[in-house]
Amino acid sequence: MEVVGRVEATMKLLHTGDWHVGKVLKGMSRAEEHSAVLAEMVDVADREQVDAVLVAGDVFESAAPPPEAQRVAWKTLLDLRETGAEVFVIAGNHDNAEAFEALRPVFSSAGVHMLGRPARPDQGGVVEVVTRAGEPLRVAALPFCSQRSIVRAEQLMSMDASELAGEYSERVNRLIGSLVGTFTTDAVNVVLTHAYVLGGRLGGGERDAQTVNDYAVRATGFPAGASYVALGHLHRFQQIPGPCPIHYAGSPIAVDFGEERDDKGVALVELAPGRPASVSHRILTNARTLATVKGTADGAIAAATSQPEAWFRAVITESARAGLADDIRTAAPNVLEVRLDGPHGWKPKGRGESGPRQGRTPRDLFGTYLEQQGIVDDRIVALFDELLDAEAAAGRDAEMAAGRTDDVVDAEEWVDGTGDSLVALVSRASAAPPGTRSAAAIEARSAASESTL
Repeated sequence: MEVVGRVEATMKLLHTGDWHVGKVLKGMSRAEEHSAVLAEMVDVADREQVDAVLVAGDVFESAAPPPEAQRVAWKTLLDLRETGAEVFVIAGNHDNAEAFEALRPVFSSAGVHMLGRPARPDQGGVVEVVTRAGEPLRVAALPFCSQRSIVRAEQLMSMDASELAGEYSERVNRLIGSLVGTFTTDAVNVVLTHAYVLGGRLGGGERDAQTVNDYAVRATGFPAGASYVALGHLHRFQQIPGPCPIHYAGSPIAVDFGEERDDKGVALVELAPGRPASVSHRILTNARTLATVKGTADGAIAAATSQPEAWFRAVITESARAGLADDIRTAAPNVLEVRLDGPHGWKPKGRGESGPRQGRTPRDLFGTYLEQQGIVDDRIVALFDELLDAEAAAGRDAEMAAGRTDDVVDAEEWVDGTGDSLVALVSRASAAPPGTRSAAAIEARSAASESTL
């Protein structure tokens, strides 16, 4: 009689994260897109009959998500659980860790394993389940750790930047080490965490403050015995070289125009104890396309109206004029951002670019500034003159006429400040009592707003 050895079934996981539900793009809500994309993800989990879903943090865009965003996210977690899959979710740097902890027992009763703060293995940091295929799955979960929560205050005060970076990475790796000490060779062992791992390619939506070396974690800190490391934080699907399979699933939706060329989706992972993981990327298509068009206003309008289901950013090569952005948005409401390019675009201010300033009036300096920015609009000049007259009435010009050097500097800095995007001009006019603002000033203020696009 031939004895057949045990054949281990292949386990299938769906790895996702960085949903950023509640994200607003240039003032436009994306709640409907998120609902559609996450519902598409649930369909993938159901069709593929995945054994577990790993949600690697940044479920929300902010720590105080609006009710609609919470409804979308919480419903998705429950819908994923209804497919029969085990669901694991951790907090990312955008999420409210304490809220996750408060909801943890509620979701636990529904079969969703939620973790907001780092926890010991026996207190939720490691969860072992038996999948519907009868295979053991062990998940070591580590939510996002801030510098404040992982480094003692006295160390922060005494270490320089390089020492602090090393200490953060070492502490995170030690936390992971304490969790994976429970791994066994007869189970599928997974690490689920939200972190910036060195070597990862950045996308457009990550917060710079959490992708610098101070928050970097070395891939060598992950154990060779891990069947798979499911990462969240970077928005591009990618593999990180290391001692075991380490992947970012990326975001399921492009969160801003910096990600418009990225393929968005989820990672499907097939694995078994003692076997290397097989990872593929399943593209999700229910979100609107993001696109940038460069050229004339008419060209931007034509491109945007030809794809009404896409969101557009228009980079205009024409000279600035009052009402340019509004004209484009009126003709093509799916253009969410309008900016000027090349010689017509806004330039950073810099002293010495326009010659000597001493002895020149604020009116002359402001005129030079407008010329440098390629703006020709008499209404903006009229608004500046009216504001200058108001300052003079308050006594500012009288002090500047006294010939004091510091007043000359004040005048230059004032022009620089009002010149920056003309925001200061608008805010100054808006702050004036209603009775002191003439119709001409209101019209000029509107022109200033339009010219800033």
